Amino acid sequence: MLRRRDFLASGLAAAALPALPARAQTGPQPGAVQPLPPGGVPQLPAGFLWGASTSSYQIEGAVKADGRRPSIWDTFSHTPGKIADGTNGDVACDHYNRYADDVELMARLGLQSYRFSIAWPRIVPEGTGQVNAAGLDFYDRLVDKLLSRNILPMACLYHWDLPQALQDRGGWHNRDIANWFADYARAVVGRLGDRVKPWAMLNEPSVHAIFGHGFGNHAPGLTGWPSYVMAQHHQNLAQGVGAAAVRALRSDLKVGTVFSLQPIFPASQQEADIAAAQRFDACWNTINLDPLFHGRYPAPFENVFAQLVKPGDMEAIRVPVDFLGVNYYGPSYIKHDPAAFLAQAGYGALPPGTPTTLLGWPISAQGMVEVLKRLRDSYGNPPVFITENGACYEDPAPANGTVQDPERTEYFRAHLTAAGEAIAQGCALNGYFAWSLLDNFEWAEGERRRFGVVHVDFETQQRTPKSSALYLSQLIRAHRAGVKP
Repeated sequence: MLRRRDFLASGLAAAALPALPARAQTGPQPGAVQPLPPGGVPQLPAGFLWGASTSSYQIEGAVKADGRRPSIWDTFSHTPGKIADGTNGDVACDHYNRYADDVELMARLGLQSYRFSIAWPRIVPEGTGQVNAAGLDFYDRLVDKLLSRNILPMACLYHWDLPQALQDRGGWHNRDIANWFADYARAVVGRLGDRVKPWAMLNEPSVHAIFGHGFGNHAPGLTGWPSYVMAQHHQNLAQGVGAAAVRALRSDLKVGTVFSLQPIFPASQQEADIAAAQRFDACWNTINLDPLFHGRYPAPFENVFAQLVKPGDMEAIRVPVDFLGVNYYGPSYIKHDPAAFLAQAGYGALPPGTPTTLLGWPISAQGMVEVLKRLRDSYGNPPVFITENGACYEDPAPANGTVQDPERTEYFRAHLTAAGEAIAQGCALNGYFAWSLLDNFEWAEGERRRFGVVHVDFETQQRTPKSSALYLSQLIRAHRAGVKP
């Protein structure tokens, strides 16, 4: 077993994670990987990190256990008509009680790292004030179990499950939330920072602002342009203030954040659609990137955000990051829509013949290369991990101990091949985390839409690895053994 002090001494390098020591094998020995996975082994560097991601509300369940109080997603999912299939996250994958078995499953698959999020309402149930030791105890157990299996924990402090008590005080519309978040971050890192070194502040702030505070089809269900703008700025501010707070607490951490990034194309070559695509790109991509890396909001909206920016805000937001997490799923095609709240930019038709997932999301592995090249060329080529990448399909029921999901397997193969292409073109990509480890509560879609590489029977909580999980496992072992395409 990797000794804890050796693990802690290794740290997280600014540009990449160190190679992890070989774990006690729970599956085929790496040197015995035969044959190669279908399509060969993508050309990735020796130190490339392999992992999977989840988020707290989507998998943990146990929403009333050990002092946890409601989050905005508890409230939203229990509101009639908000979730497509009427489900909620009360139980989800019951990871809170089954985490040890889930970590053993990760080890059997050969995963080197696990990206998970912390539930703010478990740690500070009222959002501010008293810290709940029992909530921290759960993550203590999870982290220790991961380390015992030589799996690097990568924690995200906020993945959309704001304490409802804070929403009642204005939530992301209240600029005080930046300091509330910093206090919460100190509580978590103060307990776990001796063992967890990579920390992401926020997950996908632009998505949370757009869908939770603009369209209203995610929690907390708010709508409109002013709502979106406030939520976006205050998340950016909290990201910077939180990063500074945890760095002041411990100097040995590697601090980053996670953005959803995608290429934005006009739905036609009409001038109005081209301009709408540029506005949408600003709202989705550069609204996060420009403040973090350049200390300013994108030009189309500088005047809008100037109404909220106070002296010192942009300096606080422009805090250096040790890594950037990129969640990539596919491009968007945008048209001018005078009725759209988001800068009169709405979703347009896809080009004929565009492949899509079950959710209708367009598939383009090359789009991931373009995202990484943009970071290389316009934002200083920061160290990047693909922290989410995956696809939703209509999976069949388990049969003969597995679930056959060849479309998802091909999706991973194409995107990992693209990852190799981006690295060959000088992009600082250091690892890849599949979304998601488990089928889970998929936000407004509920339990009816599945992204996991492991099938979950929500009635029995039985876990069944899909063929995509077996593909990734074989690929990881082949890569670590130095098998060439």
